[in-house]
Amino acid sequence: MRRAMARAIMIQGTMSNAGKSLLAAGLCRIFRQDGYRVAPFKAQNMALNSFITPEGLEMGRAQVMQAEAAGIEPSVLMNPILLKPTNDVGSQVIVNGEVLGSMSAWDYYDYKSKLIPKVKEAYEKLAAQYDIIVIEGAGSPAEINLKRDDIVNMGMAKMAKAPVLLVGDIDRGGVFAQLIGTVMLLDEDERQMVKGLIVNKFRGDRAILDPGLALLEEKAGVPVVGVAPYLDIQVEDEDSLTERFEGSRGVDLIDIAVVRLPRISNFTDFDPLERIPGVSLRYVKNVSGLKDPDMVILPGTKNTMEDLQWLRQSGMEAAILKLAGKGRIVMGICGGYQMLGSSLSDPEGVEAGGRMRGMGLLDMDTVFSSKKTRTQVDGVFTRIGGMLESLQGTRFTGYEIHMGEAVFSGDTHGMDEVTDRVTGTVKQDGACAKNVYGTYVHGIFDREEVAKGVVSAIGRAKGLDVSEIQAVDFAAFKETQYDLLAEGLRKNLDMERIYQILEEGV
Repeated sequence: MRRAMARAIMIQGTMSNAGKSLLAAGLCRIFRQDGYRVAPFKAQNMALNSFITPEGLEMGRAQVMQAEAAGIEPSVLMNPILLKPTNDVGSQVIVNGEVLGSMSAWDYYDYKSKLIPKVKEAYEKLAAQYDIIVIEGAGSPAEINLKRDDIVNMGMAKMAKAPVLLVGDIDRGGVFAQLIGTVMLLDEDERQMVKGLIVNKFRGDRAILDPGLALLEEKAGVPVVGVAPYLDIQVEDEDSLTERFEGSRGVDLIDIAVVRLPRISNFTDFDPLERIPGVSLRYVKNVSGLKDPDMVILPGTKNTMEDLQWLRQSGMEAAILKLAGKGRIVMGICGGYQMLGSSLSDPEGVEAGGRMRGMGLLDMDTVFSSKKTRTQVDGVFTRIGGMLESLQGTRFTGYEIHMGEAVFSGDTHGMDEVTDRVTGTVKQDGACAKNVYGTYVHGIFDREEVAKGVVSAIGRAKGLDVSEIQAVDFAAFKETQYDLLAEGLRKNLDMERIYQILEEGV
């Protein structure tokens, strides 16, 4: 007997970063706690933070975070289209986890109608497996220049027959204009699909807001189903709009600086280090902000060669080389690892094309090709020296997403051994020379032993007492955060009304 399709509810926003991803994750957690099989879905995600599934397929990390909140394994069915910007006017287009190619914004806009069947197929497969699907939109449904062949906002709501909850961000001001203006710019049939409004990121006395809410309901013709407070919940941010990049952070006992590259990707790699008491983890984008850290990390990037050029022109390369000369730890992840080598060659024009000099901290050369490595790995540090020598024998897990391979020369050698979970192949990964380290593995700090090992090694080198250093079980920590998110939303959303909206549909 064929199982009934899941009921759906959709979170749309008045703008990017209105809080759609977090609210969708919170609803996933609430529905799961209430006994439902629930899954997230976002037809099209534009982000440089991505994840590799056990099958070796690539998807956006926002839906991975939401799947964790729902207590299920992530699947590319939850994010059939991922756009990874390569420059200001173009993106790599990934469909069902596989690279389709690179397109300009206009070419993709002209092409996307051809992807509607792919989106529909992915959604229907997912909906056949679960009780509830929480769908997330992108940007705003009122971006009237982009409405033709829409596949991620109202077009998706119609495809899934999903009632819409519209979210506005009060923290940045103008929330009434956001919500009313968005509703007014929708077509009549689209306005009928908006069943509730949510004011998000509220701080202060709710009583002062109530008169405005009554007027909002009157003018928009849609009930307010909640005022979500500004929740101090530590879950993954979707992309470079993250607030963690803003402002200045003080220097703690152990100071780690992550270079904020223009096309930084997978900055969630460093979340476990940020959770350790006594550690300051700062994102820096200029020499004056770099200061004198104990460790510098060059993160992943969607365009290694262009970001290396930025590093050079901004003076950051010279500053990092000076720190390396002083014995500070310098570590590169993925694209950041490639920058540390002697040279980068791009004979096929995968990135900028041509050949350029690397930073020269590791004796290796990177050659780019159109073949993209996508896999999950299990690894162990086998030949690691320098200040992090104590990590020898420590195991880790993670995933690789990169174009290009490293070829060693001189005294450089692989510092770890990884097993490809997809093929079972065992290979050497990464490199180290003195206190310079590099690896292709994203998520390498996720295991408590690795994050604690790095911080403890730095502390010992500084003469600190490291006996009290406590890392967190990162998976367990995230579970507590999803529960706190659900608790906060239950208190501030009208869940009875939301369940009614879910049941009635459109």
